[in-house]
Amino acid sequence: MEIGIDASRLAVSQRTGTENYAYQVIRGLFRADRTNRYTLYFNGPPPRGLFDALPPRWKIRAIPFSRLWTHIRLSLEMLLHRPRVLFVPAHVVPLVHPRTAVTIHDLGYLFYPEAHRRFSRWYLQASTRWSARQARRIIAVSAATAHDIVEHTGVKADKIRVVHHGYDARFKRVTDEAHIKAAKQRIGLLPSERYVLYVGTIQPRKNLVRLIEAWAKLGEEVTGYKLVLGGKPGWLYADIYAKVRILGLEGYVSLPGYIEDDDLPALYSGASLFAFVSLYEGFGMPALEALACGTPTLVSNTSSLPEIVGDAAILCDPEDVDSIANALRQGLTDEALRERLQIAGPEQAVKFSWQRCAEETLAVLLEASKA
Repeated sequence: MEIGIDASRLAVSQRTGTENYAYQVIRGLFRADRTNRYTLYFNGPPPRGLFDALPPRWKIRAIPFSRLWTHIRLSLEMLLHRPRVLFVPAHVVPLVHPRTAVTIHDLGYLFYPEAHRRFSRWYLQASTRWSARQARRIIAVSAATAHDIVEHTGVKADKIRVVHHGYDARFKRVTDEAHIKAAKQRIGLLPSERYVLYVGTIQPRKNLVRLIEAWAKLGEEVTGYKLVLGGKPGWLYADIYAKVRILGLEGYVSLPGYIEDDDLPALYSGASLFAFVSLYEGFGMPALEALACGTPTLVSNTSSLPEIVGDAAILCDPEDVDSIANALRQGLTDEALRERLQIAGPEQAVKFSWQRCAEETLAVLLEASKA
């Protein structure tokens, strides 16, 4: 059977979120399926060295097009060279398509519209509803997201399969202090500096303004710590940078930009606490990575995050600055809790794996091919 995959998300040099998901699932499928044939569709030349080597029965099809690639160029490809089933790893099914399975990561634009530009809200709503209705099967990355899809797109639950993300095996406790210090220096920290870490895109939905306000509220209680907000700027990021200046926290909050993947395990491991107080998450990959590294972790009590962290993290109300501040204080000062979380985190993380994700995704693709 011929399976096509929209691999356009991989044509970037710095993978986050949905790009990393697509990359990891495809790598997992290399190992999970030794029977079917695959074509990876790119909207331009794939980055050099993206995959060490393609397995037998896999090929790359680069079909450049300047605008509306999914709905025009990929649609044309589906018309001319139709696979048995198409896998779309991120939301948007082309106008012309064969039997399709699509991954819907979240519906955050519905719950927090103010965190998105007007056009982005309209496009996300229209494309997600279209994709959900056109696909033969929908992959939801959490039970919370599956519930949201049923509630807000009008599709039936029997069309949806929950397939959790995994995490890369390199995310584990780093004990080499020299490695941790070197990674800290690369993001502008002193080797001996203590810090609370956030990793993710710098955008409103991540609730970083309230996290910064909570940090300011703690004042002298966090003397000797720095709040590190690691990630590339996303949409509507300016207010987040401005909040640091307005509160006079330039020396206490660091915004180092995108953190290289190779440095993440060391930086998670070196952090006193990982804080991920997002308003809404379809899954919450950085929280899982932090758990795997044994870092005491603080997350929001909303959407998918309680489902992912289980009892291995501190929960807070992301819309209440006092709740965030109290949780930060607890995570930094309650030694018995910190010790428990350092053990519980890796135990929770091993429930998730990219290989299992790929195998379950393959099962959904086979279902879609017959639906």
